[in-house]
This record gives sequence, C-alpha cells and structure tokens, in this order.
Amino acid sequence: MKVSKFALASLLLTFAGAASAQQAAQPTRAPAQKPQATQPQLTPEQQAQVARQDAEMTKAAAQVVQMVDQNKVAEVWIGASPVAKAATTQDEFVKQIALDRKKVGAVAERKQVAVTRAVYPAGAAVPAGNYVNVVYATKFANAPQPVRELVSFHLDSDQTWRVSGYSLR
Repeated sequence: MKVSKFALASLLLTFAGAASAQQAAQPTRAPAQKPQATQPQLTPEQQAQVARQDAEMTKAAAQVVQMVDQNKVAEVWIGASPVAKAATTQDEFVKQIALDRKKVGAVAERKQVAVTRAVYPAGAAVPAGNYVNVVYATKFANAPQPVRELVSFHLDSDQTWRVSGYSLR
C-alpha cells in the first residue's frame, strides 16, 4: 500500500513525536498545580499539514483494513515497506494475520480512535525511521470487548509512506 509523499513529513513527525514523548514523559501533577507548557507548539500551517497527513493516512489505513477484511493480505504485503519485508516473510505475514482474524471472527463495528506518530532511532526495538499508526477500536464477532486494531506505516527512503505492520491486541 503506497501513500503519497509529504514534503515536511519528517520534520512534522520529529516535531510531533517530540511533543508526544514530552507529553508522555511529564509527571502527574496534583490538581491544584498548573501544568507547564513544555511542548513545542505547531504553527497554524504545521497544524494544517498534520491534519492533511492524518486524513491521508486514515484513508490509506481504511484501504488496508478493507483488504484484510476481504482476505487480501498478500496484496497488502506486496505493497508493504521494505521494513515489513525485512521483519517477516510474506507467508508468515499472511498466516499470522489469518490466524489472528480467525480467532476474533468477522468485523461487527470499527471505529478509528487515533493517529499517532513515532520516530525511532537506530538500535531501537523496531527499525529506525518515522512511523504513523492508525488505531481502531474494532468489535469482532468472537471478541466480547473491542480489540485494538493497528495499521502502521513507515516513511521509506524514497519519501513514500508504506504499510509496515498490521496487528490486533
């Protein structure tokens, strides 16, 4: 799955990733204290670019989950990032998703709940690079509670976003 290029994607991801990391790293404060504004602020132009990127990635993720729903996982693999292809084989990718989906059954309802960004340095638990994740809370026929369904994209060296993962938890 190939997604269009974004001129400032790396900059925005680094910026948004730093903001998310700072937010997550802030200690919990007592209600009487005001939190300090330590997060970098995006300009209106950057906010618009992030919103456009969120919309684009949401659209691409919807195509991926639709393909998975239609049992077209091998097609997802064909267009996947080299990062995904280096992590597992096509057969394993298809087999694991089929097993996961068989356990939970058919989709009953799917709601997108978040678009997140992450920047991983070399030596991290995942391959280095910029990632965008689209997260769904999905109700499946065989699961009593909604399941977190995640579609991940990696910004490849040609500055194109491609699928780097799909998972259920």
